Amino acid sequence: MVPQRRSSGERLTLAGALTRFGVALVLVHATYNPEGWSYLHWITHPRPAGAEPARWLEAPALKLVVGSLLAIGWVIFLNAARRSLGALGILLVVGLCAGVVWLLASWEIVAASSVRGLTHIALVILSVVLAVGLSWSHLSRRLTGQVDADVVD
Repeated sequence: MVPQRRSSGERLTLAGALTRFGVALVLVHATYNPEGWSYLHWITHPRPAGAEPARWLEAPALKLVVGSLLAIGWVIFLNAARRSLGALGILLVVGLCAGVVWLLASWEIVAASSVRGLTHIALVILSVVLAVGLSWSHLSRRLTGQVDADVVD
């Protein structure tokens, strides 16, 4: 039997992993961030007094469309993370990231008293979990030679 050659689309490259992380980072920060420029702030906070944003930005239909796109992104990333990592794998990735943050705080690289800074770090950790979840099947196949497959009826 002749081994089948994998197409380049099946291999995970550094650029592919960084792209997944970048998309996860955008998804997480677009949904919420402590700077006040997020979907959550857009739909829950009234505009400041005296500020006149473009009328089209206040359209409820636009908010629904953007919210739907964010929800689709979350479903894709969370489903991939749940399927490829499982609860234990997600817990291990979060534990590893928390350990790195603790190490950085103990070396005084990260200020443990900055709520804003810690919120950003938590959002990056969530992005790492989502990106690892989306990439894990590729990494696992490369490390172990085993292929993950969903059962299709």
